Amino acid sequence: MKLLDLLEQTDYECIQGTMDTEVTAVVYDSRKVMEGSLFICIEGANFDGHCFAAEVVEKGAKVLVVSKAVENLSAQDITVIKVADTRYAMAFISAAWFGHPAEKLKVIGITGTKGKTTTTWLVKDILEEAGFKVGLIGTIETIIGDTHIPAESTTPESYVLQEDFAKMVEAGVEIVVMEVSSQGLKLHRTQGFTFDYGIFTNLEPDHIAPNEHASFEEYMACKGLLFRQCRTGIVNADDTHTEKLLEGYTCELETFGLGEKSMLRAEHLELVHTPGELGVRFHVTGLMDFAVEVPSPGRFSVYNALCAIAICRHFKVELPEIQRALKTAKVKGRIEKVPVSDKFTLLIDYAHNAMALESLLTTLREYQPGRLVCVFGCGGNRSKLRRFEMGEVSGRLADLTVITSDNPRFEEPQDIIEDIKTGIGRTAGRYVEICDRKEAIAWAISSAEEGDLIVLAGKGHEDYQEIKGKKYPMDERQIIRELLDGGLTHI
Repeated sequence: MKLLDLLEQTDYECIQGTMDTEVTAVVYDSRKVMEGSLFICIEGANFDGHCFAAEVVEKGAKVLVVSKAVENLSAQDITVIKVADTRYAMAFISAAWFGHPAEKLKVIGITGTKGKTTTTWLVKDILEEAGFKVGLIGTIETIIGDTHIPAESTTPESYVLQEDFAKMVEAGVEIVVMEVSSQGLKLHRTQGFTFDYGIFTNLEPDHIAPNEHASFEEYMACKGLLFRQCRTGIVNADDTHTEKLLEGYTCELETFGLGEKSMLRAEHLELVHTPGELGVRFHVTGLMDFAVEVPSPGRFSVYNALCAIAICRHFKVELPEIQRALKTAKVKGRIEKVPVSDKFTLLIDYAHNAMALESLLTTLREYQPGRLVCVFGCGGNRSKLRRFEMGEVSGRLADLTVITSDNPRFEEPQDIIEDIKTGIGRTAGRYVEICDRKEAIAWAISSAEEGDLIVLAGKGHEDYQEIKGKKYPMDERQIIRELLDGGLTHI
């Protein structure tokens, strides 16, 4: 492809060489450079592509895209393109390289602190029920036709994202629904195209740490960037941060929520609690008018379903198709029910910080279980504060906490458990500690009482446990099956 064509939507300065160059590959990983490559010098938290300039030229790169000076290249027969931000430029270069595939798709981007994963899957289920061919990009995996690719990050790098779009076009996908993280927006991974629909679920303090966001204000501002890059914005009118987050928006706006000011509203909420099942019924009013039941609990499930409905309304989905899809929708690791017994309910959820755990346990409390039992641990090489906070939340809201291991990484599991116990010690909550997670799950099931609601929190969709730099297979669903097949008794 001609270099000029690759740079057609990029502001740049050619500071060395000629623009009359043919490019054989676009690369941002020095290990993948081949003869005739265009190499983009990306600056990361722990690396800087500019440091590899001489190496990639030696491997055959003919064009470098830089944002600062690189040494020892003046005598080389290469072209050097200077841009203000190489990550931003990479998004547009990648879109051009793959032929602007997003223009051939309807792209739905969902951002927010909670609900992104669940809502993307609900939208996918509803639209597929209506006969559309739908691709998905998110925290759990990327789905392109029958191909499932485990996710490395919520929102892929711009080059990977454009490559996925191109594969979707080739596979006949019509609509893609994707999670859009604040990091993805901050690092320009979603530049180079315009979303047809930008969605905001909710906002709470999260991802405020070195190499993430310096403050809640920055976190919120990054989320808000989506609404300068979409044609139609669909936002939660009930969230207290919505107005601030939307400052500078350039799209048309629609709202959903439970309040009267929302354009699409849910009302007459009713909890559904049958043996082994938790759900909620509600009525949709405003822009649409019909009844809905979803097989997952609580108010946040209403918001997720309502948000999905607000999106699918734009695709003229028939009401019975929406109702059928929502009644049967299941998302791996998101309040996922695992059938064990009609006497008690067992759920798996990804809640892995205090905010998510409090929301989950508060919701489950509304169903008035005989006992609410929370099995959880915390990840190693992460903030100790998270451990104290999660311990305190579980101690306060659960009738019994089973403290166990999560992904200890390079820490000792027992040290992490001691930190959790510090938090739970601030409450009057009862707990047991069982370091081995499989043994903890077995104990929770075998000790279950009639009417119990047991939640395995923290791992969710993950099918591994990370110990000393290695990921070992560990899927909680598989563990439960093996325990039951092995004759584990329960009530």
